[in-house]
Amino acid sequence: MNLLTIKNLTKAYTDKVLFDGIDFSVEEGEKVGVIGINGTGKSTLLRIIAGIEEGDSGEYTKGNHVVINYLPQNPEFEKGQTILEYVMGQNQLNGVKYEGDSLADDYGVEGEAKNILTRLGFTDFNQSIDNLSGGQKKKVALAAVLLSKNEILILDEPTNHLDHNMTEWLEGWLKSYRGTLIMITHDRYFLDLVCNRIVELDKGKLYSYKTNYEGFLELKAQREEMALSTQAKHQNILRKEIAWIQRGARARSTKQKAHIRRYEMLRDEEKVQLDSQVEIGSFSSRLGNKTIEIENLSISFEGQPFITNFTYNFLKKDRIGILGPNGCGKTTLLKIIMGEYRPDAGKIEIGETVNIGYYAQEAQGMDPKQRVIDYIRDTAEYIKTEDGGYISASQMLEKFLFTGSLQYQLIEKLSGGEKRRLYLAKILMGAPNVLILDEPTNDLDISTLCILEDYLDTFPGILITVSHDRYFLDRVVDHMLVFEGDSKISLFNGSYQEYYETYGNQLMGESAGASENRKLVDGGETLSGAEIYKQQKEKNKKRKMTYNEQREYETIEDDIAALEDKLAQLAEALADPKISSDFVKLSELGKSKEEAEAQLDEKLERYVYLEELAH
Repeated sequence: MNLLTIKNLTKAYTDKVLFDGIDFSVEEGEKVGVIGINGTGKSTLLRIIAGIEEGDSGEYTKGNHVVINYLPQNPEFEKGQTILEYVMGQNQLNGVKYEGDSLADDYGVEGEAKNILTRLGFTDFNQSIDNLSGGQKKKVALAAVLLSKNEILILDEPTNHLDHNMTEWLEGWLKSYRGTLIMITHDRYFLDLVCNRIVELDKGKLYSYKTNYEGFLELKAQREEMALSTQAKHQNILRKEIAWIQRGARARSTKQKAHIRRYEMLRDEEKVQLDSQVEIGSFSSRLGNKTIEIENLSISFEGQPFITNFTYNFLKKDRIGILGPNGCGKTTLLKIIMGEYRPDAGKIEIGETVNIGYYAQEAQGMDPKQRVIDYIRDTAEYIKTEDGGYISASQMLEKFLFTGSLQYQLIEKLSGGEKRRLYLAKILMGAPNVLILDEPTNDLDISTLCILEDYLDTFPGILITVSHDRYFLDRVVDHMLVFEGDSKISLFNGSYQEYYETYGNQLMGESAGASENRKLVDGGETLSGAEIYKQQKEKNKKRKMTYNEQREYETIEDDIAALEDKLAQLAEALADPKISSDFVKLSELGKSKEEAEAQLDEKLERYVYLEELAH
């Protein structure tokens, strides 16, 4: 059954056309993912669907009894409300009636509200919303819309600020949700598993695909191939029409007039434009032998330990993902590395050649009254590329889809996603050799994420990232620093998926407020998450290394190659006829060769052991 229909919708802001006569409708039970490059109007479309905003023109039709609940990117709250008051109050404002409408039902609703809030990491339901962070406020608003009764649920970036456990819980909740869902998310695993329809906004047009995200990728490729093929055929016809016109044919007969009309139609036909993509070259500066060395680091806040006795020396090509529940100290660790926080104990040393590019959760130093081009020029006017050439601030902006007049636009006129893309361009304009990314996937469109991932594939420096985007972690990191829930940080050799397959989501630490939850294990025994972790850790000891073993494993192949080169050089020296009669020299070379052979045997044996330990 059709719930809502929009026909011939147009919408523009100043000279930027968002929607050019698009149509949209949604059926009962559909789960729709809305995607598109930042600035194409995804959030605007959701607000129009929700009835909060209107288009410049078009028809909007909604069923009389269709209830819509909407989660915006940045929800607003009244002063003085507690968490539970807001969640319960929002449902009363929405006119939600629960069966029986009795005191017992009220308690049932309150219990469900507390359950959802607990899943999202809250323990003190009477805490004032005024004291919450932006991410916590978003989770309170998410809890309110999940509790509500509705026919259409609209969610704008619901996975932002959720840790891995929360994301997977929400994924399961939405998969079993019986109503109609329309949402924007950058989480490609989430899109693929939850949605049965993908809607793409592209250059003012809307394209609908009745499939999940994987199917969308295939169908979009087919659509673009067909469009290009049709355009090529039209170009061939146009060349013939041009030749006919150039022969001086006069428009006297009906046939001749038809020729001219067809020529004009083909001439004025809009050309197929494939998606512009953010293409980023490698601009990193040289990184010396000494990088970032952390020794016995500890830090507490208000008597609560966050990090205890953490030691790690980053290697030149480390690609590290940092895992753990919200509030465990992931961003704190990044800020200690950046020098924004001072540890209570331990030390951190940073090499002289280290040039850190820090992508924070909130864009720093962004003046809304500044022009886009000036914001980038504040970092550098030109940057040297690996091939010895240079790229200007303007060229960098073009690579990030800020072309022509957009470069001279004020920052305040950009969408939230466009500001994040601009912020990323500024970070890379500094040619860092160490990239620290704190939740880089929040508010970046999927196209930009794909190109960023491609860039990180070839980035020659150190990558350190905190992210709750499972797909992103699988693409760009090969080691994990894991907050274990007792202020300890352990190292895991492998991707996020390998980590999850090894330990399960309990191993990432239980979400704040969920520590009292118990799980049944084999034999029906009830154990806490920490106890489950301990058991599974014992089962998988072979997959874990000590810190020193990890350091050795990272460099042992280079050590073996160096010893093999040394043996080759010694063999060549021993065969040199010039020293065949120099018995002292021959003896020294022979002794060196024996020592190198013994070292190589030892390294090879050690390599086999470490390989087994790692896999």
